[in-house]
Amino acid sequence: MRKLFVMLLIFVMTAIPAAASKIPSELQDYILKSFPKTDFRFDGLITLPDNTVYLPLFPAKSESPETIAIKTTFPAGKTLLQKPDIVIFNNNYSILKVINDKNGKKTVFVPQVVPVEIRNGLLPQDMLVPHGLVIPENLKGIVGNLKIDITKSLKVEVPQSKIPVSVTPVPQLKNKTFYVATGYSRNIQVINTESKTPAYALAQDYVPNNIKGYDNKFLLVTSFGSNNLNVISLKDEKIIKQILFDNIPDEILIDKTKKIAYVSSPQDSSIFVVNLDSMTLSKQIKINGMCERLTLANDGSKLFYCDKKNNEIWAVELDNNYLLKDIGKFPNVSKIEFNNNKIYITSRTKNHLAIIDYNTNGLIAEIEITPKPVDMISYENNLYILGALENSIQVIDTKTDEITDSIYLNTYGFSTNIDPVEGTTLAVISDSRATIYCVLDMKTKQLIKASAIEVPIRAIVVTDRVK
Repeated sequence: MRKLFVMLLIFVMTAIPAAASKIPSELQDYILKSFPKTDFRFDGLITLPDNTVYLPLFPAKSESPETIAIKTTFPAGKTLLQKPDIVIFNNNYSILKVINDKNGKKTVFVPQVVPVEIRNGLLPQDMLVPHGLVIPENLKGIVGNLKIDITKSLKVEVPQSKIPVSVTPVPQLKNKTFYVATGYSRNIQVINTESKTPAYALAQDYVPNNIKGYDNKFLLVTSFGSNNLNVISLKDEKIIKQILFDNIPDEILIDKTKKIAYVSSPQDSSIFVVNLDSMTLSKQIKINGMCERLTLANDGSKLFYCDKKNNEIWAVELDNNYLLKDIGKFPNVSKIEFNNNKIYITSRTKNHLAIIDYNTNGLIAEIEITPKPVDMISYENNLYILGALENSIQVIDTKTDEITDSIYLNTYGFSTNIDPVEGTTLAVISDSRATIYCVLDMKTKQLIKASAIEVPIRAIVVTDRVK
């Protein structure tokens, strides 16, 4: 009963601010007509494609006109494309452009006569305003209960080598950034792909366990010993949301199409759904056992996991009222993948790949594979299986279930993870011993580069360079 109450409290606490920050969809559509790539952050902040920032003011009483239009601008008579300092719409919502005053401080423009829509408006009460923003005295009423953040960013300096440490990345990784969790440091290392040395780090209160990127704007982070899922804004380099769990959250999976994240909580025998539009918990999926090796089917229809207590494999049919399906027991499972309606399961100790027909639960085949398989990813009709002992990758054709290629990394370390790079055909292979990472082209099945890096990699996220 207590746990149920705690979960209800969590949902209430996380849902209310999200509702308060929701900019009406018709207003978003109006702005998008002039600026198609505008970012409406979950806390209400509006960023145009050229990084011009607007603060939204929510009216005391909104109107519902047939079509959205501009009522007033400052300076007067401007169009939205001209990016005026203040825009008041006919539904009584307003947006205020963040500008720099003569001393270089961030602020907003104040007209001599403040319109009633501005005087009675309120900033979203859970918004992270731009750092250093100064609200003019005669506009302090728009703040309400919003706490203006004056904390510093997470950015911390790291020792820099005096020896040149530049590397030449493959073209697809140019102007990208690595965010690396080492497994022992509380800091997330930030490394530009043209260097092997961290440029700086993002400080955390606990050692990060799992990190995932979303939309090249956010990091979602779970940590050892912490009941929080941290949401880091890469542009602000701050934690802009902390989602509280009753027990420690563990693995994170992102479904970009549905704009949701799945977060496992083994102690709760649950998988939680996080709405990435609002960064709030939206659902708790109760499961059997303690979840690990969480896997999402490429089409987003199923989740798979292994119960760490008894090595039982389960499927969660997301499109079938979260029906649980028992797949069977398999020894020392290291990874699960789903391709062509078949479940692929690697055993780290047996060096075997089991292939299961999803419809019948029948064993199709059991194949001997590269020793100590530690990770596996699915790309089109191929599986890429990473073996730690020989630092090699075996490619399985999921149409024939035969080994078609063996790719040797020659890193002389202990390979640990293979992570796809979003928006490319590449995957990054990391190593827990050798200070090196490899780049694989999954389309051509070619190892195209091995590069030095000065930190071990437990988890890595590759994003576009954030301005």
